[in-house]
Amino acid sequence: MSKPDNREDNVAHLQKAVQNTIENFREAESYLNEFSNEISASEKAQILEKNQRRKKSIDGFREEIKDEANHQLEE
Repeated sequence: MSKPDNREDNVAHLQKAVQNTIENFREAESYLNEFSNEISASEKAQILEKNQRRKKSIDGFREEIKDEANHQLEE
């Protein structure tokens, strides 16, 4: 038997995911600022691409947070 859908803490989980992703984004930017002259072009490109994906993830998480908050208001 499956568990009922408990969405009470989804917003908190999503907010934590946003915070973690922002932290990782900032750490990557700091790394690039400090070591960009010492790393290969391909490593730099990989970090930049990953940060682009992080930006998209953050936007997606924020949309999910809005959806979850609206869902909780409807209940």
